[in-house]
Amino acid sequence: MIPTLRRRMRSLPVHVTAWGVGVVMITPLLYAFVSGFKSTDQLSRNPFGLPSPWVTSNYTDILASGAFWRMLGSSTLIAVGTTVLTVGSAALAAFALARFAFRGRDVLFTLFTIGLMFPFAVAILPLFILLRTFGLLDDPWGVILPQAAFGLPMTIVILRGFFREIPGELEEAATLDGCSPFGFFWRILLPMARPALGTVSVLAVVASWNNFLLPLLVFSEPTWWTIPVGVQQFQGQYATDIARVFAYLVLAMVPALAFYAVAERQLIGGITMGATKG
Repeated sequence: MIPTLRRRMRSLPVHVTAWGVGVVMITPLLYAFVSGFKSTDQLSRNPFGLPSPWVTSNYTDILASGAFWRMLGSSTLIAVGTTVLTVGSAALAAFALARFAFRGRDVLFTLFTIGLMFPFAVAILPLFILLRTFGLLDDPWGVILPQAAFGLPMTIVILRGFFREIPGELEEAATLDGCSPFGFFWRILLPMARPALGTVSVLAVVASWNNFLLPLLVFSEPTWWTIPVGVQQFQGQYATDIARVFAYLVLAMVPALAFYAVAERQLIGGITMGATKG
């Protein structure tokens, strides 16, 4: 009984800290959600109370608009395209850097790690000129390709570390059975690397979904606007209707929160396995 009590007392600060962080994070979300059911007049008179009456039209009008669903579809398409291109290219590159010995391998890997320190904002002007030269402005590929390029360094670093932990004896056995290097990569290595692939996929989706600067730079027409750009445009259009802006912000966060709720176990499992292997 006493050892159990001691363990609970030792873990008490951790639980209190976790609950405190959770409350700090969830309170703004709850406030925005409830405020979306108010009118702007109610927000001015009673900013912290419950709506009276509840104004559901703030949410229903946004959900009934085609523009919101178009931006949601655009964000989803760009996020999926970016993730497939990033993870697919990085997996092949990480496989070569982890399992093959060739001259300049360490130099090449160092170049990828240097990319982690390269801020995206520095490349805005040359990137805009490059996209204009290739005719990729107002084109989803103008966002997908740069996002994949900037996501490669982190993805390669994570996958290379995981691939290096696969025993060499397993590859030798596969080779003796007549498996080619690509066959080993496709049939054996990738299935074993599912936790790492899931982790980098989640990171790529979240990074693409939250990207605001690049879509704003590439898309001048609302046809391919993404959710972050739509939030900025909506705030400018309804600057005086704060309650409606709150409703839009909540609806814009719902897909990302839902995706993270589904992918949370995969993300944490991949990170934990990587830490264990390291």
